Amino acid sequence: MSEVPARLPLEWIAASLKRERGRAGLSLSELAKRAGVAKSTLSQLEAASGNPSMETIWALAVALGVPFSALVEPPAPAIQVIRAGEGPTVRSEQSSYLASLLSACPPGARRDIYYVWLEPGSVRDSEPHIPGTTEHIVVGEGKVKAGPRGEAVELGPGDYMSYRGDVPHAYEALADGTKFVLIMQHM
Repeated sequence: MSEVPARLPLEWIAASLKRERGRAGLSLSELAKRAGVAKSTLSQLEAASGNPSMETIWALAVALGVPFSALVEPPAPAIQVIRAGEGPTVRSEQSSYLASLLSACPPGARRDIYYVWLEPGSVRDSEPHIPGTTEHIVVGEGKVKAGPRGEAVELGPGDYMSYRGDVPHAYEALADGTKFVLIMQHM
């Protein structure tokens, strides 16, 4: 007989519930009423305690107007790095064309795309952008150290990285002729 998988970490569900309830602008009482669950049950779930059933989570998802998966999927990493050649790749049958999806655009997002030239010798410090901004970098040439202050990562040609752009962050060229594509995504 196969083992029963471990239950979902309650921290995931708690963080997702708080996030989605905040987006919907609902109080604990209002969400509990719409979902047909006790306010105390919802309070426990948002405190990462209790033992929610699928039915309870499903009712909350419906009341929030989000897919079930939005409440149970693991949190996205604050920083994502995909090294050159490591992303999921699809091949064309008609030509020598390969494509790697580095990041799908969420619904309702706006993206600004920049081609950046950066030389060693100085750091480009950037103050936080508007709330909900995510930055994506794909390095074309050279080497860059980029990301939130205190969490910067070194990237080389073909490497991809995403990180919050609504916190202080910086870019520093580590090689002459560094060039990268910078995509600013605003939610």
